[in-house]
Amino acid sequence: MTTRAPKSMWSLETLGRTRLSRHFFMRDFFFSEISAFHGIPNIPDDPDTMITAAQGLAQNLLDPMVETFGPLAIRSGYRSPTLNQFGNDNKLNCSHNRANKAQRMWDYRDDNGHIGACVSVVIPWFADQYGDHPHPRRDWRDLAYWLHDHIPYSAIWFFPKLACFNLTWNEQPKRTISSYIAPRGTLLAANAEPSETLKQRQKRYADFPPFRAITYPETPDTWSAA
Repeated sequence: MTTRAPKSMWSLETLGRTRLSRHFFMRDFFFSEISAFHGIPNIPDDPDTMITAAQGLAQNLLDPMVETFGPLAIRSGYRSPTLNQFGNDNKLNCSHNRANKAQRMWDYRDDNGHIGACVSVVIPWFADQYGDHPHPRRDWRDLAYWLHDHIPYSAIWFFPKLACFNLTWNEQPKRTISSYIAPRGTLLAANAEPSETLKQRQKRYADFPPFRAITYPETPDTWSAA
């Protein structure tokens, strides 16, 4: 069924209630400080493509992280083309629209026709160990290599504050890791092999929680009113 672009508050609310995965709903990714401060609606042109991209991101990347580290802090997610262009024009840390298809603009395929989605994430469990910029206590590469070895990401960019990182899912992943934290630059080029062996990488994150080990209460198949 085709989902039309929201034309009212109620249709936008319905889109926001769309469940993407065990832990996430579409509403989790709509908030934007640029949108809130400047009064620019953050509404998709193509909800169907957006939902598909969001499901790929949530199910393949974010759910495994929640089920390993606990709650995530979503710093920013989807941006409409209008909102993103405004951010780029006004130098608000937004790349131009051409670069953000299948990145921040989840409702637009990239130039190769692939669906994708990018989100900025903080893992509080790791941020508490990482410490404060500019004197981090723990190496961001410990987390970077854990991500590489455990989830099917397309691109990751690390930032100095809170070890926040941009995390991208794509139908055709490139598998690149870069950082603005020292050592700055490219840690892993597209589809390249890491410079560290698997054993070396595992030593870095040996104290991390077991992968997807969080347990949940069972949902009963049947129940009766008290």
